[in-house]
Amino acid sequence: MVDHAKARARLLETIAREAAETEQWTGRARFSERTMQAMAAVPRERFVSSGDEEVAYVNRPQSIGFGQTISQPYIVALMTDLLGLRGGERILEIGTGSGYQAAVLAHLGANVFSIETVADLAEVAKKNLARAGVTGVQVQHGDGFDGWAEQAPFDGVIVTAAPERLPGTLVEQMKPGARMVIPLGPRSGPQMLHLVIKREDGSLDDRSVLPVAFVPMVRSPQGT
Repeated sequence: MVDHAKARARLLETIAREAAETEQWTGRARFSERTMQAMAAVPRERFVSSGDEEVAYVNRPQSIGFGQTISQPYIVALMTDLLGLRGGERILEIGTGSGYQAAVLAHLGANVFSIETVADLAEVAKKNLARAGVTGVQVQHGDGFDGWAEQAPFDGVIVTAAPERLPGTLVEQMKPGARMVIPLGPRSGPQMLHLVIKREDGSLDDRSVLPVAFVPMVRSPQGT
């Protein structure tokens, strides 16, 4: 039986090492203490598919069914760190998946409004979050391209699937000064993780961060 505490500690060492190795891309040799504490605190084994608990802390993406994946832990840490959360922010997440990324954000004190395009997976995420005792996350089945207008504007947006270009509706739902972390590129690649900052005048500061590979962002079959 896997000792999850030890596995989690090894994973944190791996994330720290990979952060140092990718500094030339990301501009950050290490992630904040708050980010690393959140990665240490959230029980990833609660968010993988049944039977995969023994490999929950391997630094790689894993299938969670429905054609979706739970992101590589290093990428979760990087995307979280890029948001620069201090606590109390309203964050829009596009692509709930199994709920793991939302749980990490919630641990940092964010109020997360998460949209999942696959209805059954949205229900799985709700159950995972409840079992893990995570509060501060609202999950809704819907079309990620539409955002969540009723809860806008947001202090930050995090997108865990890759559209080919920046969705304008999501930009509109950002507050001035808000950050969006999003992979962009075609299904077949190449894709690049971007940090997009909305300036006070509404213009965008778009920075390329790291080459990545995400599942494509698609319209919900029942999207509006």
